[in-house]
Amino acid sequence: MSNAFSKEERIAWEALCEGFADNQVLSKNVSVYQTDQTTMERTNDVMWRPQPYIMQSHDGTDATGNFDDATQLTVPATIGYQKHSAWVMSATELRDAMQEGRLGQAARDKLSSDINVAVMNVAALQGAHVIKRTAAATGFDDVALAEAVFNEIGVPGMDRYLALSTRDYNGMAANLASRSTMTGKPTNAYEQAYVGRVASFETFKMDNSRRIAAAAGGAGITMSTLDAGGNYYTPKATSTSATGEVSNVDNRYQTITVSSTTNVAAGDAFTVATLDSVHQITKQDTGQLKSFRVISVDSSTTMTISPPMITGQGGTDAELQYQNCVINTKASNSALVFLNTTAAAANPFWHKDAIELLPGRYAVPDAAGAAVMRFTTDQGIEIVMTKQFDINTLKTKFRVDTRFGVCAKQPEMMGLFLFGQA
Repeated sequence: MSNAFSKEERIAWEALCEGFADNQVLSKNVSVYQTDQTTMERTNDVMWRPQPYIMQSHDGTDATGNFDDATQLTVPATIGYQKHSAWVMSATELRDAMQEGRLGQAARDKLSSDINVAVMNVAALQGAHVIKRTAAATGFDDVALAEAVFNEIGVPGMDRYLALSTRDYNGMAANLASRSTMTGKPTNAYEQAYVGRVASFETFKMDNSRRIAAAAGGAGITMSTLDAGGNYYTPKATSTSATGEVSNVDNRYQTITVSSTTNVAAGDAFTVATLDSVHQITKQDTGQLKSFRVISVDSSTTMTISPPMITGQGGTDAELQYQNCVINTKASNSALVFLNTTAAAANPFWHKDAIELLPGRYAVPDAAGAAVMRFTTDQGIEIVMTKQFDINTLKTKFRVDTRFGVCAKQPEMMGLFLFGQA
C-alpha cells in the first residue's frame, strides 16, 4: 500500500502515544465529558453542561406556598482547541530512524503540554477564590487556607487538587523537609522535593506556570451596593429575545458598573467592602470577604466579572436558591480592593468537577493519499498521525493532531494562591 508506515514508524508511534498519556498531569485530575462528535458538529462544537443544583428547605410540615420553580443553571462547553505539530523529512534524513523518533517525541511533548496549559489557564484565570499571601510559600498553613475556603462554602471534601509553580512547591517541600518530628515525608521532601497530600489537597509541581500581573487599577475605585445600584445578579436558565427566541444563559459571568475601570485588566482579582461569601447550601455568612475575577473590561465604567454577585437583594426564588454572597453594609461607594498587588505565579487549586475536559476528534479518511494512525488516551483524547510522501521532492510530511475543549464548569470550585504579595 502506498504511503504505508514502516515497522520502525509504528514502534515510534506506540512509544509516542504512551508518553503522551503519561504527560497528562493536570488534565488527569479534571472531569471528562465524552461528547458525541456528530452532535458536536451539528451544534458548532458547543454543548451546554449543567451546574449542580442548589435547593432550599423550609420549616414545618405545611408546604403550602413553598412549591417554587427550580432554576437549572448551565454553561457552554466548547471543543475550541485544535492543535497540531508538523515537520518534513527528506529521503536521506529518513535513513536515521532515531531522528524521526526524536521529532515524534518532541511533537508529543508539545501537544500534551498544550492540553496541560489549557487546563492550567482556565483554573488560573477563572478561579473565583484568590488567596493572597504576603510571604513566600511555606507549607501547611497556606494549603489549610484553601481547605477553609472550600469547606466554608460547601465544596465536597474529596477530589481536591493544587498545582504549584516549581519555586513555590519547593518552598513548601523545604518547610516539610525541616520537620524532624515526622517520619517518611520529610525524607521524601528533602531527597525529591516531594510534598504529596496536604490539608485534603493532592499537590502537583508545575514546570510551567502562568503569571498574574500586578493590578494597575488605582485606589479609589468604588461601586454601588445599594439595591438601586443594580449590581446584584439574578440567575436564570434561559432568556427570550425581542423576536421571541429562547436561548440558554451562561450564569458564570456578570457585568457590573464601577466608578472607573482605568488600568483594570482581565485576570485582576478584587474584593468589595463588607461583601462576604456564604455557604452555598446553608447561606450562612462565612465572615470572609468574597473575591471576584475580572474577565473583561467593557467600557470606562463597566466590566465583566466572575462569579456573579448573587446577594439575594432582588428576593427572587433563583437568587435565594443560588445566593453566594451577602452585603453587610450597603453603600453607594463600596470600595474595591485589588488582591494581585505584585506580579506572581498563579498556583491554582480546584475540585475535580469544577473543570471539564471535552475530547474531540477528526474524521481523517484512511485512503485519501496519506497514511493515518490513531490513538485514544484513557481520557478519550484522540491523537492522529498522518504521513504523506511527495514524489517531486522525495520529502515526507508528518503531522500529529489533537482536538479538545476545556470548560470552567463551576468557577466557585476553583481558586489560586498568589504568594509574595505586598
